[in-house]
Amino acid sequence: MSGIMTPLLIGLGVASCILVLIITIRMDIVDRESAPIHLTWRSILYMPWLAWEIVKANIDVARVVLHPRLPISPTLIHVKPTQKSDLALVFYANSITLTPGTISVDVDHGDILVHAITRDAAAGLENGEMDRRVTQVAGEDN
Repeated sequence: MSGIMTPLLIGLGVASCILVLIITIRMDIVDRESAPIHLTWRSILYMPWLAWEIVKANIDVARVVLHPRLPISPTLIHVKPTQKSDLALVFYANSITLTPGTISVDVDHGDILVHAITRDAAAGLENGEMDRRVTQVAGEDN
């Protein structure tokens, strides 16, 4: 990007993107994981829910940090994901890490090791709501 934005350059950029997409589709390189377009429409409903969970977790972490006694209770838990594909599993692990107070430490099929700053944050994951929603977004809830 040179900073010059003329209709010709923008048009050529869009055309080159479309050409590359057509070529990769013809080469059969594009699959559901390299271009997860199927997640776009379903994630529109998931993102506001995740944003609200992030806001609530931010408030909880701020409350813990600002409390005079700093009532943290760090814990490691194993979460059993229900996702089948690698893409959905990564989507779930990233959702956990995006939520303040929790971090996905190790991801493996059938198990995610999560570090939580408090036992309440860990309990929030164990109820399975995020797992269920990610499974719905990935279309694996059949």
